[in-house]
Amino acid sequence: MTDKVVTGRKVFFIFAAAFGVVIGVNIMLAVQAVSTFPGLVTKNSYVASQSFDRDRAAQISLGWTAHAVVENGVLSLSITDRTGQPVQPASLKATLGRATHVGEDQIPAFEFDGKAHTANVDLGPGNWNLRLLATGPEGTAFRQLLALYVGRKS
Repeated sequence: MTDKVVTGRKVFFIFAAAFGVVIGVNIMLAVQAVSTFPGLVTKNSYVASQSFDRDRAAQISLGWTAHAVVENGVLSLSITDRTGQPVQPASLKATLGRATHVGEDQIPAFEFDGKAHTANVDLGPGNWNLRLLATGPEGTAFRQLLALYVGRKS
């Protein structure tokens, strides 16, 4: 039976390898986080802030409420007025994507059926955001971010 001696050099290499793995994983995760999340909501927040209150008041004056749901591959977006009646905006643009990256972003091709705007979508399970921009009859912008959850397909 031989006794193996643990020398200071062996201990150093063990600790260096362990810290090397931890630091390597942290660097990899940081690079992935920065490269997959755009992080940009507005190009110039100061300029955007100058009209925020005015734009918000105009949007509130429309009295619109938006609600979205995904069922069986169909995205249904309902926009209603104060009385609960369906609204068909002068224009409607939307981007459907993940909150954390733009790789799966898609632009739904909405069709208005008299009650709601519907579009066929192919979404994987998880959290999704619908970034909505609609225009009222006098050109008032209606912006909304709607969170959606898609369950696993059974």
